[in-house]
Amino acid sequence: MKPVTALFLSCLLLLPAQAARRVGEAQVRTDANGQPCFTISEREEKRSGTPDFEAITVSDGQHVLWRMTMPRERTFALNAGMCIPYGGRVPSLPQTPAAALEAGKLYTVQVDTRPGGNGDAPLRYRARFGIRR
Repeated sequence: MKPVTALFLSCLLLLPAQAARRVGEAQVRTDANGQPCFTISEREEKRSGTPDFEAITVSDGQHVLWRMTMPRERTFALNAGMCIPYGGRVPSLPQTPAAALEAGKLYTVQVDTRPGGNGDAPLRYRARFGIRR
């Protein structure tokens, strides 16, 4: 077997282990202003601990409606008691302008986290949600 072929096959063997990491359960709540806010579920926190926040993305399945990220050198532990409001409230964090959410449409939120001490913890958490009329 040629060295390049062996390297390619070795890389293929690594893919399933990386792809096997599960996606955690995000939770969508309503903040004091009646707007959606996002966190991880209590069950996820009990199962895997508190992850370090990296980014959050809300989409309609085709378009990103809002995204906020943490700079590389900063993060915070995201626990189930916290809730990140749609559109953000920290102007210093890199984010896109938040598009208006429409009643009756289905949206997806994805919270990306940084690898921490728990190697089994998810690197992303997802939930689907809608806005009531």
